[in-house]
Amino acid sequence: MLDPAITVVSLEKSFPPALTGWRAFLQPFASPTSPALRGVSFEVKQGESVALLGTNGAGKTTLLRILATLLLPSRGSASVAGFDPVLHPAAVRRQLGYHAGSDLGFYARLTGRENLRFFGRLNHLSDAFLRERILALAEQFELSGELDRQVRTLSSGTVQRLSLIRSLLHQPKVLLLDEPTRSLDAIAAADFRRFLKFEVLGRQGTSLLFASHTLNEIEFLADRVLILNEGSLVAFDSPDKLKSKASAVSLEEAFSRLTGHGVHTLEPSSS
Repeated sequence: MLDPAITVVSLEKSFPPALTGWRAFLQPFASPTSPALRGVSFEVKQGESVALLGTNGAGKTTLLRILATLLLPSRGSASVAGFDPVLHPAAVRRQLGYHAGSDLGFYARLTGRENLRFFGRLNHLSDAFLRERILALAEQFELSGELDRQVRTLSSGTVQRLSLIRSLLHQPKVLLLDEPTRSLDAIAAADFRRFLKFEVLGRQGTSLLFASHTLNEIEFLADRVLILNEGSLVAFDSPDKLKSKASAVSLEEAFSRLTGHGVHTLEPSSS
């Protein structure tokens, strides 16, 4: 049996309470009393696509940031492509592609192409490989005409596509995506979903963990759905089995019954 692509065991994360005024100076020393994750455990199989579904503040982005080596957990452990994000962060990053829904981290005065080459070199990719890979992905994402413009001149949707290209440059074994189609128009979003499903997942066998508020996107891409509610895992199964478990006719209805939240609470935001 193949080892899981991602393993999460009893993962917890708490943050200090938000303070204002003069009390904000005490925040770095305050005890972490606001839990974002509460003992979450699950596995993602190699080649599997798993969606994170939950309301704002459910813990989706916190979980992705821990797996991407950007946050330290308060308790528990995790493994990404066989490496611990806390003990071996550099090894995790070599196997990982990560796309954040915000704070995309590009250098504004460099062109899109220069940014991609810079991040590619950080992953030890050769100039020859980068030239071909950037051209191929830019064509796929319809960015060929934008690559030589400074990032500060690009629209938010174009920067979002540039970030998606960056996450795929080094052909990672594991891909973490936080609301990947949030700033894309309807046609670009549909094209990206098909590319992800049939090329990245289908042909390359990449393992995917992604957060999304778009339920039709989840049903199209996900083999299984992990539902988080206030930092706790409340269900983890295929969309059809979740609907069966909740005696629901749609994933929207299943989510509402399993969490006690209405579907209107599924609004894009960081969590």
